[in-house]
Amino acid sequence: MSGRVLAIDLGARRVGLALSDPSGRIAQPAGTVERQSTAQVIEAIADLVENLGVERIVVGLPRNMDGTEGKAARSARRFGAWLWRRTARPVEFWDERLSTVEAERVLAFLPRGRRRSARDPVAASLILEGYLRRRRAGEEGRDSGAQAPGVPGDHPHGRGRE
Repeated sequence: MSGRVLAIDLGARRVGLALSDPSGRIAQPAGTVERQSTAQVIEAIADLVENLGVERIVVGLPRNMDGTEGKAARSARRFGAWLWRRTARPVEFWDERLSTVEAERVLAFLPRGRRRSARDPVAASLILEGYLRRRRAGEEGRDSGAQAPGVPGDHPHGRGRE
């Protein structure tokens, strides 16, 4: 399986993005989207998906440390369902536990202000690296049931793809 993959690290203020190369093998940070509303983030990401030829989307799934899914994970799944409806691209979820902590560790050499702006896309890059590594190994992602299910009546634009 090849093609560009976009990874998303959802945050309350910023959404970190990472993009693979066209062969789907190398991950690199791709910036952030400042969150004003969920609909605005969905539209910004949909534009990137179209303009960059993204074939698959990976959304970080913030599981609890015991592996269960709480409010943040449900929100990520809902976001993935909206994104799937908007882009018609397969959406998969990847366990992102500690990705932001790892990003902070990777960026420890930067001054605090620069670290803050780089943290979210680096966290997304770490999510994407894990996903691509597993895919290259021929294994299924950590979350089987890869495609985002529809969430009836719960769309940021008040409509879904039917």
